[in-house]
Amino acid sequence: MSDDKKLIYFDNNATTPIHPEVLEAMLPFFGPKYGNPSSMYPLAMASAAELKKGREKTAALLGCEPREVIFTSCGTESDNTAIWSALRTQPDRRHFVTSRVEHPAILSNVTLLRKLGYRVTEVGVDEKGNLLWDQFIEALTPDTALASFLWANNETGVIFPIEKMAEACSERGILFHTDAVQVAGKIPLNLAKTKVDMLSVSGHKLNAPKGIGLLYLRRGVKYAPFMLGGHQESGHRGGTENVPYIVGLGRACELALAHMEDENTRVRDLRDHLEAGIIGAIPYTRVNGDPANRVPNTTNISFEYVEGEAILLHLAAAGICASSGSACTSGSLEPSHVLRAMGVPFTAAHGSIRLSLSVSNTAEEVETVIKAFPPIIAKLREMSPFWKDDGPAKDNSMLTCETGSCQVCGG
Repeated sequence: MSDDKKLIYFDNNATTPIHPEVLEAMLPFFGPKYGNPSSMYPLAMASAAELKKGREKTAALLGCEPREVIFTSCGTESDNTAIWSALRTQPDRRHFVTSRVEHPAILSNVTLLRKLGYRVTEVGVDEKGNLLWDQFIEALTPDTALASFLWANNETGVIFPIEKMAEACSERGILFHTDAVQVAGKIPLNLAKTKVDMLSVSGHKLNAPKGIGLLYLRRGVKYAPFMLGGHQESGHRGGTENVPYIVGLGRACELALAHMEDENTRVRDLRDHLEAGIIGAIPYTRVNGDPANRVPNTTNISFEYVEGEAILLHLAAAGICASSGSACTSGSLEPSHVLRAMGVPFTAAHGSIRLSLSVSNTAEEVETVIKAFPPIIAKLREMSPFWKDDGPAKDNSMLTCETGSCQVCGG
């Protein structure tokens, strides 16, 4: 990309830029307002007051009480805290329930839990990525310590029926946690009216800096700290609070509330136009996920018979930032575990691209991206041994990752 080409950023599910007003709110706390909020003199008490305001602003976005907010370093820490608190406070329960399409912050714990002798049930999804409700209900047992599910999937944007799921767990005396990283600031939340026990948020997904997150802990839920230390966060997490970043997260939550209508109208319309423009211009494409049940900013599109990483390289050269649904960057020949769980064919899963917008994106950017895709896909299909003339080649017998001979990946 040339230096004078304007960057088009359509990867907001991966991270978001710090909003200028968030940065402005934070800057004084890197300078003259440097006090430790746990001390007792005026400089420190000023920091404590801002800490309190940050807690109130984040609680307003979540629809909960400020005292139910615990500040952490990120969504992953919040997820880990929720899991291990539930297990430590219920040592007689040895069962954990989650889904097959979770973020690695959850699935990495699944691997460890099984090694430690816990029983884990991973609930499936249908071809659109929606939860298989009967499997979920069947998985809940008296031995279940915690059920933990993404509120919205980070790859497809598909939304799980979290309020209904939390209600079902509450009726059975089971703790319920949700990773809300991809919904906070995108859809209205009112945790006071749900049975959700714990919820994770990451600041850098809603225009706050990386390195700050929070865990919602419903009042009255038993809790065991993950980070041991001093009395900070009412004894819920040791370590001096990150005041500048908490101030930034608070301001970001204020802005997210103010922009919620725009997110669910204009941004949704931009996403839908982008999706329709690409699908209409390029044959052998498909949308992964449920168009009627997803967050307003996200689309996941598969381009059959090409490889996602190659698409990303060409998009980057055109100044367009996006993500692939493929795990090929890790050296794996397998496509995304999310798409595999949905039953997306290998011919499509390897060419999966996620485009995630924000309130900062424009109609002009959408038109530019729509125009960029057809020549890129056409060029890559011309190079593919599984594409001939204007359609797939007749012999695609080697097009599989299960055999370890995937020629789409080159493996």
